[in-house]
Amino acid sequence: MIQDYFNWDAHFFLFFNNLGNSQWDWFWLIVTDKKTWIPLYVFFLVLLYFKLGWKKTLIAGICIALMITCADQFTNIIKNHFQRLRPCYNPDIQGLFRPIDCEGRGRFGFTSAHASNHIALAIFIGYILRKNYKWLIYVLILWALLIAYSRVYVGVHFTGDIFFGTLIGIFFSYFFIKLYYYLVKKYT
Repeated sequence: MIQDYFNWDAHFFLFFNNLGNSQWDWFWLIVTDKKTWIPLYVFFLVLLYFKLGWKKTLIAGICIALMITCADQFTNIIKNHFQRLRPCYNPDIQGLFRPIDCEGRGRFGFTSAHASNHIALAIFIGYILRKNYKWLIYVLILWALLIAYSRVYVGVHFTGDIFFGTLIGIFFSYFFIKLYYYLVKKYT
C-alpha cells in the first residue's frame, strides 16, 4: 500500500514538474527562495501593528515565531523518521524530471517545511485580520500554495511532501490561532 502511494506520488510529481518551461525557471527560483518574501513578512508585521496595536502585534509575533518553529521542527522530525529521498536524490526517477534547484538540499524531503510554514503563516495572518480584510486569507492561501508548487517545479519535493506539509501547517495554524486569542484575552 505504501509503495502504491509512492508510485502514485512520483507520477504526480513527474507530471507537475514536467509542466515547467526553462523560460520560467527564473520566476520559480525567485518564488521558492525564502529571502524573496522578507519584505512581505515585514509588511505583515506592520499591517498587524496598524490594525491590532502593539500588544496584540507582540502576541501575534510571538505566536508566529513559535508556530513556524514548531511546524518546521515537526517536519524535520518526520523527514528524519521516514527518510524519503527528495526527487533529486531518488535514483528511480533520475532523468525523468527537471531538477532546477537541487544543490545544497538535504537528502530527505517528506514533508515540506516550505509548505507547512507558509500555509500556517497564511492562515494565521488571514484569520486574525479577517475582520479588517475578509479576502486576505484567500489571497494568502493562494500565495502559500504558489510557494508550495514552486518546490515541485524546482524538483526538491514530491507532491505528497507538499500535501502533508500543508496539513501540518493547517494543524499548527489552528493551534496557534487558539493560543493567540487566549493570550490576547488574558493579557490585553
